[in-house]
Amino acid sequence: QVFLSTRSHTWVASRVSDHGFPVDMVSTTRFNSLLDWLLPSALTRRIKFRKFNSWFNHTNYGLASSKSSKFKIIINEELPFCLLSGAVVLKPNVKEFTESSAVFEDGTTEENIDMVLFATGYNFSFPFLEESVRGSIHDNRSLYNCIFPPQLEQPTLAIIGLIQLTGSIMVGSEMQARWVTGVFAGWNKLPSPSRMMAEVLKRKPAVKRNPSERENLKMSFISYVDKIAACAGVKPSVLRLLLTDPKLGLAIFFGPCSPYQYRLQGRGSWSGARAAILTQWQRSLRPLRTRVLRDSSSSSWGWSWMCLLALPAALTAAWLCSKHPQAGWSPR
Repeated sequence: QVFLSTRSHTWVASRVSDHGFPVDMVSTTRFNSLLDWLLPSALTRRIKFRKFNSWFNHTNYGLASSKSSKFKIIINEELPFCLLSGAVVLKPNVKEFTESSAVFEDGTTEENIDMVLFATGYNFSFPFLEESVRGSIHDNRSLYNCIFPPQLEQPTLAIIGLIQLTGSIMVGSEMQARWVTGVFAGWNKLPSPSRMMAEVLKRKPAVKRNPSERENLKMSFISYVDKIAACAGVKPSVLRLLLTDPKLGLAIFFGPCSPYQYRLQGRGSWSGARAAILTQWQRSLRPLRTRVLRDSSSSSWGWSWMCLLALPAALTAAWLCSKHPQAGWSPR
């Protein structure tokens, strides 16, 4: 028997999304990022809660309430079935431990506890750095673009991966590494230390005064990776692509924001990036075709009409984004 104690509202999402595609392919798109930026936060929360509850009612399971403004999202397919079968029992926050029992804040007590696991994470540190540098790195807010210590006269130190993104941290870290490589090699230039310090100080007040370190690291995946890609000279121009290559532009705007998008231009560009972007939907499910079934329905015609109708909207949205760049965003 496992007892799971939690203090926060937690929404559970599956790795498998609509039509069997990976959830990040469906959710991590430039179109969805634009909606998050444009729509009121109350409305976006309501849409997200409805989506989560379409899998199972989180209130019935004691996990989360749609009335809560503070919540966490976890990716886990097993937890709902473990709760449903009774293998895991959800409990409120722990009040105290005795020699062999756990007392919870609702007054209940569970006896004969064999083991207690604290899922509290960890604190990061850099003991190998000099004290003058180490003392200033409390979180990524003290770093220029979450990478470079601004107080150094020369950019000889970069910290990769000190980020908590709403998407893949590996993609974000790769983009950081590409930019850092360009800076070290002299392809890309950094602003002066004073200008970098001013940018760092301007970013700090927007963050809560006493949040957890993990809270400070959170950022929008697309906004942040686009920002670093622009510094590295590899950010794709959605507006230009919509005008010169509408098929690719629509795929980039409405489709998954995959790393292929940052291989279309600049250093490290790849001639196969366009084809990879246009075929990623088919290729993601190709390994499952070990038993091929005939399907008389064809969606290619409907998809073509959808792309044609969406082109004006995508052009307008891309123009708005180019005129009014999105600010850094963290999950609400």
